[in-house]
Amino acid sequence: MSGKLNSLTDVLKKTLFFFESLSVAELAPYVHRKMLVDYTREQVEEKVCLCLEQHKCFESSDGYIWVINLEGKRENDHFYNVLLKKQKPLSLNELSRNGNKRKKSKPVAEQADLISDGRFIQLANGLWGLTEWEVETEHYSLKHLIIKALKIHPTGLSLAQLTDVINNWRHTGQGEILGVLKKFPYFDEIGRGVWCYNAEAKVVYDRIIKRYLEALKRQRERWNRERNKWSRKNTALRKQIDEVSAAHREAAAALALRQSEMGRYEQMTTQMAEKDLLLALRKKEIYRYKEHLQKLEAKANSILYQCRLWVARYKEKEAENQKLQQLLNKSQSSQEILFGKLQQYKERDRENKAKIIEIKENHANRVAELQTEIVELKQKMERLKENTSQEQKIWREEINTLSADLKHAMAEGEKLGHALRLAQQELAKAKDECRVMENYLTHPLVKMMARIVSKFKRSTGQVIS
Repeated sequence: MSGKLNSLTDVLKKTLFFFESLSVAELAPYVHRKMLVDYTREQVEEKVCLCLEQHKCFESSDGYIWVINLEGKRENDHFYNVLLKKQKPLSLNELSRNGNKRKKSKPVAEQADLISDGRFIQLANGLWGLTEWEVETEHYSLKHLIIKALKIHPTGLSLAQLTDVINNWRHTGQGEILGVLKKFPYFDEIGRGVWCYNAEAKVVYDRIIKRYLEALKRQRERWNRERNKWSRKNTALRKQIDEVSAAHREAAAALALRQSEMGRYEQMTTQMAEKDLLLALRKKEIYRYKEHLQKLEAKANSILYQCRLWVARYKEKEAENQKLQQLLNKSQSSQEILFGKLQQYKERDRENKAKIIEIKENHANRVAELQTEIVELKQKMERLKENTSQEQKIWREEINTLSADLKHAMAEGEKLGHALRLAQQELAKAKDECRVMENYLTHPLVKMMARIVSKFKRSTGQVIS
């Protein structure tokens, strides 16, 4: 049977049907897990106790342990038989149609009878089912599952047997079961590994735990009262400290106000003294301004005189410009001559460079020939070492002749090197002269004259054409 239960009564029926007997404190956690989530533990216990007392299907002999009455009412037996046959939840109308048709009663009365009957539970969708259908054992604690298993077997069970029984409801290891058995004193070990449940010890244990929790609650309430008392004292002392600090602040503010007033008084006296000093300084400044005006008049007269001098100098500069124009014309003619000489020097430089290249090539060829000859002679000398002394004398004479030729070639090489150095000196002199000419040509007056001459030539060429 799948579906959410409708009310607190149905949750209590389902739980008590599986465990047979539980206290209010033991029922509260299961109820709190499925409904009444926003309530505290004490509020949930009050709601559970009130529900157990209101419905007749719940019974308690001592007011502590509660059980469910599964006998029910005789007038609801036909509903019970219908649900056993159908094996599925049905609505109240379907139960009424399939049940006893002779009796006709109101639906509200029938629903009240079913609610007070421990054999029936109502789902959230309004359907009715049997309490004994599909108990959800995974939501129950291991402790209560062990109690139920030991109640079913009052003679006791070994750890392996107890594990097998509990695994039918929920998969659990032997270590967890053994830990629970050793944790609570109402599980007694009769023999070797055989455990049984002591209900009286359980009741005593629950009452002791309840008293202990009540004592803790009273102790906590007493601590809360003391904490509230000390907090009130603390707030009162803080108020006194705040009042004292406020008085200190007011006194400091008064002292600061007095100091500010004294500062203002001193500031006013210093301002009056400064004003007197400023008046005296203003008088001195007026005298200075008069002297300054006289100096400015003298400067104006001197500036006027300088202007007249600048006019005279301007006229002199114009005369100098005319002279420079004449010099420019002369320098233009000399520039043309210098250009011609520069071209001649460049041609000579080219010829000298060509000659130097030829001399270098001839010298390199001669040196290469001599080196090849020396290598050949060395090879011949190595081959002829094995010959007789007479052959050595003949070759020595030939080597002497060759060395003489070599000396002669070296002398010629020195002469060529001397000629090369002379040519390089002449080239350096030509370069120096070329630099001097270029520096002379880079003069701004020369450039300006060259531009004027080129413009003049173009204008004359256009006029002629």
